[in-house]
Amino acid sequence: MFKKNSRQVQHNDIDPDEIFLDSSNLPSFDTDLFEGRLEKPISPKTIVILGLSFLLISFVYIARAYSLDIVNGNYFADRSAGNNLKTVPVYPERGKIYDRNGVLLAWNELSGRVYLPDSGVAHIVGYVGFPTQKEIDLGVTDNPKEYIGKDGVEKKFNDVLRGLPGAKIAEVDAHGDIVSEHIFQPGVAGRDITLAVDSRVTKKFYEEIHKLANEYKFSAGAGVIIDTKTGEVLAMTSYPEYDPNVLVGGSDSKKIGSYMTDDKKPFLNRAISGLYTPGSIVKPVFALGALNEKLISPEKKIYSKGYISVQNPFFPDKQSIYKDWKAHGWVDMRRALAISSDVYFYALGGGYEDQKGLGIERLDRYASMFGMGQVTGIELDKEMAGNIPTPAWKASTTKDSLWRLGDTYISSIGQYGFLTTPIQMAKVAAAIGTNGKLVRPTIFFSNIVDSDRYLGSVTIALDSYSEINISPENFRVVQEGMREGVTDSDGTARALNLFDVKVAAKTGTAELGITKKMVNSWGMGYFPYDSPKFSFAIVMERGSRENVVGANSAMRRLLEWMVVNTPEYIQ
Repeated sequence: MFKKNSRQVQHNDIDPDEIFLDSSNLPSFDTDLFEGRLEKPISPKTIVILGLSFLLISFVYIARAYSLDIVNGNYFADRSAGNNLKTVPVYPERGKIYDRNGVLLAWNELSGRVYLPDSGVAHIVGYVGFPTQKEIDLGVTDNPKEYIGKDGVEKKFNDVLRGLPGAKIAEVDAHGDIVSEHIFQPGVAGRDITLAVDSRVTKKFYEEIHKLANEYKFSAGAGVIIDTKTGEVLAMTSYPEYDPNVLVGGSDSKKIGSYMTDDKKPFLNRAISGLYTPGSIVKPVFALGALNEKLISPEKKIYSKGYISVQNPFFPDKQSIYKDWKAHGWVDMRRALAISSDVYFYALGGGYEDQKGLGIERLDRYASMFGMGQVTGIELDKEMAGNIPTPAWKASTTKDSLWRLGDTYISSIGQYGFLTTPIQMAKVAAAIGTNGKLVRPTIFFSNIVDSDRYLGSVTIALDSYSEINISPENFRVVQEGMREGVTDSDGTARALNLFDVKVAAKTGTAELGITKKMVNSWGMGYFPYDSPKFSFAIVMERGSRENVVGANSAMRRLLEWMVVNTPEYIQ
């Protein structure tokens, strides 16, 4: 029995190998679950550190509570009674404005909105300023301290440029001062805009108009160049212009005051809002009308002895005299356009001797067909439509409601009640150069490479044009007459006879007032002659009729500069 029990005890003993077993030999241990580890009690040091930490945190909270309630309790009580929370709009950065080459025309700096100085594009770009009460009432903005567009692109596309305002919670004290604030809605930055204008060409155009005005005592002027295929405005300028940086800053009250009182009206964008009697630049339109109506052949000659005379409607024994600016002799249509014979166009407009005339109804129809007396649709405010004289217009504006033959004569050379704008006449010139393609002028550039500078909210309709239904052969006659006006030694547009670029053009001298001592000088045409890329119109306002230098002098200087500095537009 003792032996048996002895064997059982020995069998239950732990083998020494089991005691010194290496834990690395046990492949099933999961050390992340503490398998194979020996349990140890938490040390007293750890407990002490943890306790001190909790004690320190409690002390901080108690001290802060003591400060808020006991030390500064009255201050915060007064503040809570006098303060309130309100939502305040956050205005994002305003979008930038570029020209077609990526040149900045308007941008943002810490000092505020900044514009290219002395650029000639002020009337296109515009400026920003604080809103008037009327603008607030109209819903342009609800914040009297927000800068909004006041003119040009800045105004017309204010919502695009300003982006979407964000919002913040502001704590305001009883005095209206912001005590604290927190942005919770950041808003959306304004979009950038790229314009079709070339700032280099526009600046030079402005400089030449300014120079001509000073040299020959014109009071003001304006010019436009548009793409004959797309209607994109390569250059548009109006002299005099304002400095948008002065208007934004507002600190130079003397300068701003001078703008307001200047008789030359620097805030008027004469390119689209200036209404001018066109004079002889309407003659190509009426020549096309007469050819289209088969009233005359291009080769038929009419004699100009310096005037025509017809029966005076008021005095049977007297004649009414309608003068030409010169006795031109026998002239056909091309020659009449080149030297701008008034007698020839009296006959085409009202009829004379054996030559039948268009009559006032058809003069009105053809002028309207080419877009005169209508806004062009350019994307700027305050474009004026102008006027075409008609019997209805005369009846509504004068005491003498009877339309007479003499009214038709004067209308056929662009006088009487005719009013137009440079942008309209640039459109007319483009239609003549392209055999009747009427484009819609646009300030936006279609060839955008950088998508960040594309104005997505504006659709640029490159096919937004109509065709004038007149044969190319008839257009060719008028085109040749306008080219002869440049190349002939006595052509009225010979100032534009350049070696490096072929131009077709027509001049106009519109007499002003009863005394007719002052005139508006016009130039209108397109280039290059063989393959028109651009058309132009330029007007110099209120100069002496004794001037021997007119508007086309400024256009010549510009084209000479473009040949050297921007040949891509000439070739």
